[in-house]
Amino acid sequence: MRNLSLVLIAIFAFFVYTSVFVINEGTRGIVIQFGKVKRDVDNSTVVHEPGIHFKWPFIETVRILDARVQTMDDEADRFVTSEKKDLIVDSYVKWRIESFETFYLKTGGDTMRAEALLKKKINNGLRSEFGSRTIAEIVSGERDELMQEALKETAESAADLGIQIVDIRVKRINLPSEVSNYIFARMRSERHAVAKEHRSEGREKAEFIKADIDKKVTIMLADAERNVRTVRGQGDAEAAKIYADTYNKDPEFYKFLRSLDAYRASFNNKGDVLIVKPDSDFFKYLKETGK
Repeated sequence: MRNLSLVLIAIFAFFVYTSVFVINEGTRGIVIQFGKVKRDVDNSTVVHEPGIHFKWPFIETVRILDARVQTMDDEADRFVTSEKKDLIVDSYVKWRIESFETFYLKTGGDTMRAEALLKKKINNGLRSEFGSRTIAEIVSGERDELMQEALKETAESAADLGIQIVDIRVKRINLPSEVSNYIFARMRSERHAVAKEHRSEGREKAEFIKADIDKKVTIMLADAERNVRTVRGQGDAEAAKIYADTYNKDPEFYKFLRSLDAYRASFNNKGDVLIVKPDSDFFKYLKETGK
């Protein structure tokens, strides 16, 4: 009798152990009965919330699925713009399970398989959005619009997997080396063209300024020459007046002064040679001085 009681207790404990299952916080459970997802009387999938639950042993099995928001952050992919230029895009996706039955039936409850299928759908959405825009549009300000459109397009296809796309974000956009070299070469060519234009404009302005300065210098030299001639003429007139006044007052003294000027002009340079007769009137005042 005692042995029978122990057997019954063991059977009961085993029954309880195989019948009770616990769903932890952040997860959900679905029951598989005879290879099919268990449904309630309303033909809706039975999804077990966190807590303690019961199932029929050997008949029903429980699959635990992560109900939290997942982050898929894979390697960067190459996309082509409308200009047929390649971009290296690094992005990430936030997703979670929306329909546990659909998710299980499509992926077998395997998260890795789900992300592999999801990545294809997301890449198709991003490829479509990048392919309809130029590099300038993508970089200059349409990134938010691009992500919203990709999110909208991907959300529809991800629903087939029982997945809800929470968010799609582009972290970084790089250019392949060959595209970068092409863009830098074009920018360098444009800068050279601008610099050449500026240098040409500078030379043109320099020639204009130089011509203007030369014109002003010519005018200043002409004015100076005119002033010199005017002053010289005034000086000559003043000198002639002085000579005339001197001659009127004392003709002999005037002749003496004129002779001194002639002597000074004749003997100004030591290399000058003067051939005259000794009794010439040119030495008149020298002779009278030597008496």
